[in-house]
Amino acid sequence: MKGLATETKSKGWWHAYGDAVPSWFELYVGLESAAAKLRQYQETVIPGLLQAQEYIRALARIDQPAATDEDREHAVQVRLQRQNLLDRRLPEPPRLDAVISEAVLRRRVGSQSVMIGQLTGLLSASERTNVSVRVVPLAAGPHLGAVAGSFVILDFPATKGGRTAPEPSVVYSESLTGALYLDKPAELRGL
Repeated sequence: MKGLATETKSKGWWHAYGDAVPSWFELYVGLESAAAKLRQYQETVIPGLLQAQEYIRALARIDQPAATDEDREHAVQVRLQRQNLLDRRLPEPPRLDAVISEAVLRRRVGSQSVMIGQLTGLLSASERTNVSVRVVPLAAGPHLGAVAGSFVILDFPATKGGRTAPEPSVVYSESLTGALYLDKPAELRGL
């Protein structure tokens, strides 16, 4: 991850948003931009790349209760900007395979109209050729995601026409105070 980490720390679009992107999240946004495939499991909320604008706003009110409306709106704009990744023309947009717990669909964030908009947007996103959304039913019982929590596995493309091997995959897991990046083969095996 060393070479890729250096590359992703270079100035990207997210630097224009200043404090709206925490320093511990900057590396992730760079890795996300470089990834060819994102495999995500989400136990608590709709994955960020698939969130509707009003859903993002409702989450920002929960996540940042002491922030000003302006600061929260800045965070909303960062999330919306990140979503452009799935529509970019060059390089080819990454494939997003999202697996979410049924609880995510049932957990109300904001008003009923916010949830209707979010679920409609999720259905629309799942019709894209580079996006797959699967739901783990509650009846399936506990599984690795329920124990490990939400995470993203980022897979990277081979470089220069496939002449060199791709960077190793990276697992990203976020908490209230920071993030964990795992890139050792033994750490990836269980996921």
